[in-house]
Amino acid sequence: MGLSALMARDGDVAMARAAGAAGIPFVVSGSSLTPMEDVVKANGSAWFQAYLPGEDDRVRALVARVEKAGFGTLVLTADTAVLANRENNQRAGFSTPLRITPRLIWDFAIKPRWVLGTFLPTLMQGMPHFENSFATRGAPIISKQVARDFGRKDHLNWDHLALIRDCWPGKLVLKGVIAPADVAQARVVGCDAVILSNHGGRQLDHAMSPLRVLPEARAQAGDMALLIDGGIRRGTDVIKALALGADMVLVGRPFLYAATLGGQPMVETAIEILKTEVHRNLGLLGLRDLSEIGPTLLHPV
Repeated sequence: MGLSALMARDGDVAMARAAGAAGIPFVVSGSSLTPMEDVVKANGSAWFQAYLPGEDDRVRALVARVEKAGFGTLVLTADTAVLANRENNQRAGFSTPLRITPRLIWDFAIKPRWVLGTFLPTLMQGMPHFENSFATRGAPIISKQVARDFGRKDHLNWDHLALIRDCWPGKLVLKGVIAPADVAQARVVGCDAVILSNHGGRQLDHAMSPLRVLPEARAQAGDMALLIDGGIRRGTDVIKALALGADMVLVGRPFLYAATLGGQPMVETAIEILKTEVHRNLGLLGLRDLSEIGPTLLHPV
């Protein structure tokens, strides 16, 4: 999740530590406000997710930084070729770059707990920057350069993915594809996994849910790991995804909400809630462990 430290105090580190304590992966966003080096110190098993432009030198430079930081898994997000028309952000008055408006000031005034507990302590350490966009520090969140830095990436293509595969020694994951043909192409390039995703429904209007194409994607993935995100909120969501062919699911907003409410302890509680739901649902389905989950659990509609 990007901008986590703006919503929860030291949010990236809090979630990274909670994930490490629970023994589950944590993915730090390329649009985070916490340097990747600090996150990997908090959780040595963390993954790094990158937004990359289609420029070979910048690709190599960021990949080199990620490797030097000590990450073992690199996630390339491919579904942000251009900035989306995020109407919900516009209605909420949230913009990139962040603009100080009367509405924003009013929102601050009615959220004193967040202002005193998150915003001011963060601001006292200096203006937050996009720390992981490039090989060096990115722009501050109020800079007009933010739109430029996170703008067009429409030159990114399969050749760049092949370049990353050549220079990245760790696990490589491609995120943001839905078409089964793209899953097959990712396997040809040498990816270790694919994350089926429509970016939380925040990119292309009317993009289908990745859950709908899971069986077809599974057929194309072969022995490559197949992950999915988007709308995972309950234990039954996890089980449905696994039954349709996913190897893992990713969860974003619920854990960020938890971090906003109570930092690392609350994230650990949220993880335990989801874990308990999965185990309870297995029992209610008459199953003993995850290995028994399969498509026979589902009734096609």
